[in-house]
Amino acid sequence: MSLPGYRRPQSPRLIRQLSARTKHGDGAVVHHVTGSLAPAHARAGGPAAGAAGKRIQTILAERARAESAMRRSGRPSLWRRQVRARRPVSNDMDTPDSGGKTRLGRKTAETGINFTNTTRFSRGLTFTRTHTLCGQSPTRRIIPQTSLLQENADPQKIAFLLRKQWTLYSVTPMYKFSYGNLKEYSRLLSAFVATEKQKGLAVEVGNDLGIKVILSTLLGLKGTDQDQAAILVQIALRSQLPFENAEDKVVWSGWFCCISGDDLSESVPEDFTCLSLFLANGAESYTAIVGSWFQKTFDCYFSRLTISPLNLAWMAAMWTGCKVDSHMAATELVFSVPCIPQSLDISYAIHPEDAKALWDTVQKTPGEVTQEEVNLFMDCLYSHFHRHFKIHLSATRLVKVSTSIASAHCDGNIKILHSKHLIGVLTLLTELAISQIQ
Repeated sequence: MSLPGYRRPQSPRLIRQLSARTKHGDGAVVHHVTGSLAPAHARAGGPAAGAAGKRIQTILAERARAESAMRRSGRPSLWRRQVRARRPVSNDMDTPDSGGKTRLGRKTAETGINFTNTTRFSRGLTFTRTHTLCGQSPTRRIIPQTSLLQENADPQKIAFLLRKQWTLYSVTPMYKFSYGNLKEYSRLLSAFVATEKQKGLAVEVGNDLGIKVILSTLLGLKGTDQDQAAILVQIALRSQLPFENAEDKVVWSGWFCCISGDDLSESVPEDFTCLSLFLANGAESYTAIVGSWFQKTFDCYFSRLTISPLNLAWMAAMWTGCKVDSHMAATELVFSVPCIPQSLDISYAIHPEDAKALWDTVQKTPGEVTQEEVNLFMDCLYSHFHRHFKIHLSATRLVKVSTSIASAHCDGNIKILHSKHLIGVLTLLTELAISQIQ
């Protein structure tokens, strides 16, 4: 089978999967249809697959008619009204009438975290935000020439970062943060966490609280020599076993970094430390406590970092073009059909060799990726899918991308799978975090 602009390899092998899931409120799966395509003459098959395709077409057709009717009446579409209702305010700063709360000061259904900003970012540093259309992205991105970790990287700590699901946050520059005081910060944060977990009971700093917080540097995580050293924060519960060498149990982890963030670092005063990207793994209650302490101590604030469908498409294209020495996983795209009473997801899986061959045909200049190439890459996949299932994926919403390099969800969850491309992935995420706070 052929794709627009796609050069068939000598040994063609193309596997596609359609997963249509209709879920009730309790999450029960009503039906699950899969179709597999190999040769070009194969039809997506069977009565069940045909019925699922017709059902999705009907839903999308009804949505298109509703959108058209709303446009004729001059009213904003239901989809856009819902997006506006869910989208956080564009200005990250707290306003005078907001009661001292940032947008993370409101508990949302998406995160379940209640951050409260007790201080305003008022140390003489002002950020200006450029208001653009939703899903803004540069027209061109340069692929880092070197994605290798530095020689002083700790292999154990690097391995600890991989294959875990991390929740993304952007962080404004921290005021008066000192790398020489990490032990003192660990002691103070340990007492703060213990106090919050005991619901405000008095806790004396220095006592054995049963909770241990460790702040340490993550050496080797730098895109340029000007990047600040990454910081790892871990919360551990002291072991109750009577053995001397009993290990503490790590219950929460988070880390700060700013990879290739020279543009922001060079524009802030010396008293500020730029660690714009924060990744957390563990209970959200610990994330809220740690975030609150950093906000109060260093006059910064955290903001949940979501990923737009446009940036997910960039990730799909850029990561598909990366070379992996080990086993390559299929490139999988998950789409959501919006504005229907029941949740409906479409999973589109492409064999890694076919996805790589398509990208090699689309990419014009090695070492850089353009918006035009990303659009062409996605349009080829959409066209191929429509040819066999008669479904316009362009009318749906891309919510998740999975490749051999990493997987990312629009809610701001990411799992990095390959250490060789760790710097490259973090460079892109740092760019998104900086664009959100500027």
